[in-house]
Amino acid sequence: MPFYHKLGRFPHKRHTTFKKDDGSIHYEELFGTIGFDGMSSLIYHHHRPTMVREIGKSKNVAPEIAIDKNLKSYRLHGFQVKPADDYLESRTPVLVNSDCYISLAAPRKSLTEYFYKNTDADEMIFVHRGSGTLRTFLGKIPFTPGDYLLVPRGMIYQIDFDQEDNRLFIVESFSPMYTPKRYRNHFGQLLEHSPFCERDIRPPSELETHDEKGSFLMKIKKEDVLYDFEYASHPFDVVGWDGYNYPYAFSIHDFEPITGRVHLPPPIHQTFETAAFVVCSFVPRLYDYHPESIPAPYNHSNIDSDEVLYYVDGDFMSRNDIGPGHISLHPAGIPHGPHPGATERSIGKKETDELAVMVDTFKPLKITKQAMEIADDQYYKSWLE
Repeated sequence: MPFYHKLGRFPHKRHTTFKKDDGSIHYEELFGTIGFDGMSSLIYHHHRPTMVREIGKSKNVAPEIAIDKNLKSYRLHGFQVKPADDYLESRTPVLVNSDCYISLAAPRKSLTEYFYKNTDADEMIFVHRGSGTLRTFLGKIPFTPGDYLLVPRGMIYQIDFDQEDNRLFIVESFSPMYTPKRYRNHFGQLLEHSPFCERDIRPPSELETHDEKGSFLMKIKKEDVLYDFEYASHPFDVVGWDGYNYPYAFSIHDFEPITGRVHLPPPIHQTFETAAFVVCSFVPRLYDYHPESIPAPYNHSNIDSDEVLYYVDGDFMSRNDIGPGHISLHPAGIPHGPHPGATERSIGKKETDELAVMVDTFKPLKITKQAMEIADDQYYKSWLE
């Protein structure tokens, strides 16, 4: 995120001696992106963060593709993804391309047996069901349903869940995820017309510091391979840090919708962006208030992007037979719009209670084998009158 944050203790000047009470020194680490040109944080450890005891087994976790080239609209029944105890094993990729992986997960157990680091991608974890705490080496972030958890690449983390009924919608981005630049001034501050502000963003609020040596398992993802690394010091040994590169939470319920007299296009719902795709939040809002307005979206052609909608809650007014956990895919190249009857039903309505997350990608999405197991193969016919 483009604003400065700090936690714990660190020296007055960077790259200078920072001593412990016994006279030994803390170990500084630059946690940075885009070489030395992107956002970064300076982190101070009890022990060297480089002490690897062993490198164990590796596992190929690349998505298995069922449909490589697609021009067919699909609906996926997301809640049909079966729960699994292990956090990583529960993550099920459904739609992927070279810019992002879109996955569903239903983990039953907390991630406490090992630490995880994704070195390939920023992770956006949308919490549909469940609550708990995201625990990272830069601090803790409590979460509840409706939270987006933004985890930068390279972040070491674990997750504690309060219950077994958890449903997550996860987007891995191979380019950094930011807030939309049109909502920021040249200093990085979110502007007055932005649908959210810095007060809505929740960075880590409490450090979890362990001064401990031993044997600690970390699973590291690199180029679709999951490696087992055994470290000689506890990964959460950070005593302090400052900078711009850290995890944070943002609740979809804190997104303030932009409305108008006539129907406005999807970019008004934009919440995050990358160089390759955008993420939008559809939230309860007042409908268009021109006396002759049609609140339902107009038919539009996806010429440049595939559109993915993850339905969270409420009555999504433009679709028939849609429920929580469903995913719709409308591929680039063909027009799509409201289902039969949706336009007529929307006329005269004053508000909507829909809640959904949209991902628009500029490269076509491939459909995985796991996605086809939960796919409605006849969805593309649902616009027939």
